Amino acid sequence: GIVKKLTKRNGDLSAIFSINTNGCNVLHLAACEGHLEVCRYLVEELGGDVNAPGGGDVAEGATPFMLSAQSGHVSTVKYFLDHGGDLVKGLNKGRTVLHHAVCIGCCKVTEFLLSKGVPVDIDCGHGTPLYMAAINEQDKTVKILLDHHANPNIIISGANSPLMSALVYRSLKCMKLLIKLGRLPVELAAIRDCMEEVEMLFPVTSPIPNVPNWSIEGVISHAKIEEKKPIEQRHLERRKSLFKSHADKAFKQKDYKMATKFYDLAIEHAESATLYANRSLCKLLMDDGEGALSDALMCRMLRPDWAKACYHQGAAHMLL
Repeated sequence: GIVKKLTKRNGDLSAIFSINTNGCNVLHLAACEGHLEVCRYLVEELGGDVNAPGGGDVAEGATPFMLSAQSGHVSTVKYFLDHGGDLVKGLNKGRTVLHHAVCIGCCKVTEFLLSKGVPVDIDCGHGTPLYMAAINEQDKTVKILLDHHANPNIIISGANSPLMSALVYRSLKCMKLLIKLGRLPVELAAIRDCMEEVEMLFPVTSPIPNVPNWSIEGVISHAKIEEKKPIEQRHLERRKSLFKSHADKAFKQKDYKMATKFYDLAIEHAESATLYANRSLCKLLMDDGEGALSDALMCRMLRPDWAKACYHQGAAHMLL
């Protein structure tokens, strides 16, 4: 077809990717339109990178995999995923592939991505998918996210929540869904010393990952401590805890590649010896000796005499 003719013209197959429209190359454009056969040719025959960030004001760092989510074609999204598409990569102003799907209202793609283990509340610094769906007035994907237990009470940038955003953008359908399924956060009740509300909300509140003692007393103690911290620190710790909980879950399911990605995100927010040790173990189990050794050494820098760090270092040397 046209692509093959363009590549034959000068003999350089990779030259096709130098063709650029507003920061998007041909793979970005084909992905956005859901042209599966064109994408297949560009990836398999010409070596196109499914995770290559675009440039300019239009692409804003979006990858072909991310843009494929906007096509509405699950088959194209699945193809990119099967060929290395990164489910948790957060470029394009903090958006992941799930953010792209929900923002434009692609319900089938949203369902597909959630079925592949993308955290429903994934936040790379600019809001959760539920928040993005609400500000884009996409009530159908808002409902899907809520059905998958997205948290309607998460505060974005210390001020806005999905409900507040729906109010600002006058999305009545989104507002009704969020009001119906959202609850008053038990932490807010604890901060206000409303014991009766805490006791009422606690049984219907899912455990918060960074609350070590999941009890009424534990929630109250945690909320008081958190309230004294700067807003940005609170959000960093929440995101770190969220990513770690997803990493631990993936590890238990023996999905070490996915677990490693979540540990990467958790470490970016706040490194710790435990996170490095866990990621080192994942890499050992994937036969990545160099990566396992690097993480083990970082772990030992933070906790020099920790037996687990020493064990991982030795295991990595044996693997090498």
